[in-house]
Amino acid sequence: MPIDPILDPSSLARELSGRHLINGELVASQSGKNFDVLNPATGKVIGQAADGDVQDVAIAVGVAKKAQKDWAERPARERGKLVAECGRVLMSHTEELGRLIALESGKALRTESRVEASVLADMFVFFGGLASELKGETVPFNPNMMTLTTREPVGVVGAIIPWNVPLLLMAIKVAPALVAGNAVVVKSAEDTPLAALRVCQIMQETLPKGVLNILSGFGPSCGGPLVEHKDVKKVSFTGSVETGRTVYKAAAEKLIPVTLELGGKSPMIVMHDADLDKAIAGAVGGMRFTRQGQSCTASSRILVHEKLHDAFVKKLIDKVNALKMGDPLDEETDIGTIINRKQFDKVRSYIDIGEKEGATKHELSALPTDSALADGTFVRPVIFTNVDPNARVAREEIFGPVACVFKFKTFEEALELANDSDFGLAATVWTTDLKTALTATKRLEAGFVQVNQNLVVQPNLSYGGIKLSGLGKEASLESMLEHFTYKKTIILNME
Repeated sequence: MPIDPILDPSSLARELSGRHLINGELVASQSGKNFDVLNPATGKVIGQAADGDVQDVAIAVGVAKKAQKDWAERPARERGKLVAECGRVLMSHTEELGRLIALESGKALRTESRVEASVLADMFVFFGGLASELKGETVPFNPNMMTLTTREPVGVVGAIIPWNVPLLLMAIKVAPALVAGNAVVVKSAEDTPLAALRVCQIMQETLPKGVLNILSGFGPSCGGPLVEHKDVKKVSFTGSVETGRTVYKAAAEKLIPVTLELGGKSPMIVMHDADLDKAIAGAVGGMRFTRQGQSCTASSRILVHEKLHDAFVKKLIDKVNALKMGDPLDEETDIGTIINRKQFDKVRSYIDIGEKEGATKHELSALPTDSALADGTFVRPVIFTNVDPNARVAREEIFGPVACVFKFKTFEEALELANDSDFGLAATVWTTDLKTALTATKRLEAGFVQVNQNLVVQPNLSYGGIKLSGLGKEASLESMLEHFTYKKTIILNME
């Protein structure tokens, strides 16, 4: 029976409480333990998540390993059709999923959560259509030998997802892995386990049992055992640099491939000839202010030519000041909350650090006045000017609504500032000069570079970084072929 959308997110959160999804069924953790899931806008408990551990991992991986064999035997196009159908079914749940992710993440429904739910569905449709590209090559090795290659699934994939964009970042791991013939065990983020669980539950309408499973739990007790399990043959992780290193080390012990999408401190270069209004809109969107800056690609280092600097800062302040902060489920809200109290304290501490380092603070928008939101983790967006490029706020990833604006004189100076970072995920340049644009795209040290726009992750745009921002690409045909299959060489001697 099809699952009908439930538009009351509080009711849906209660219905999903205390469950993993293993072998197509919602089940309690082996220990029987749960942990609370909070609404960051109110600080109140909205449900519980199953507290997974090594026992749950063992069961889920065992189920996935068994299911993967039959799944891999299905024709690739048949797998693709089923994954694409999952996307179409998920599209009918866009409003439901948007409301649930707004409730548990604090992201505004209109500006963020509903959009994420729709792109999630599109990602499954996109990858479903790529199934026919799982093909090999013929090799002219010897005329008396038929030599060819095939693409084979790796087996069981462990997918560990973050809390900032959990649905989309789950989709760019799960969809290509499934189409390529793998089974998947997802480990959801502690703060946002419910919407991801709902997505996997909905997909059970279409997929064979066991090919997609999801566990909730904490990193050391659930994520760690998943990475270390002997039958997990590939790990795809999105999260912090520190945790990424831990995942990489554990996977290295087994010599299995890993995809890592980690942090960012992305530069935005605004040249003297840039369209000012477009650049301002690009800064507001690129800094992800409507997501409270909780984005790896956030343009948190904005480099503006001295001729435009003052006008740019004034207009940017006006634009951000006009954004409304409030209840994430309110259609009038532009900006929601920070994910949790720990992250709230971290962001506030960086704002204090920025002031102590001598930067000029512009604290913008306004905190909500509704008493029901008094305990919410709301942080006013901050723009720092007069920032020392070596200051901590200029170099460390804050993962909050804090942007630094710098003034530069020459293009060469801007490029040097932009590349002077341990990170290399994303970068943008704003100019009307073609030579400047092409030079910047060539010399900027980042894996995802845009000119005169600042798009988020989209289907068919190869996405991933260099330096401390990670390893590998996602969201593209390349990611499906290179990260979720291995190439087998076959030689037939015809003599």
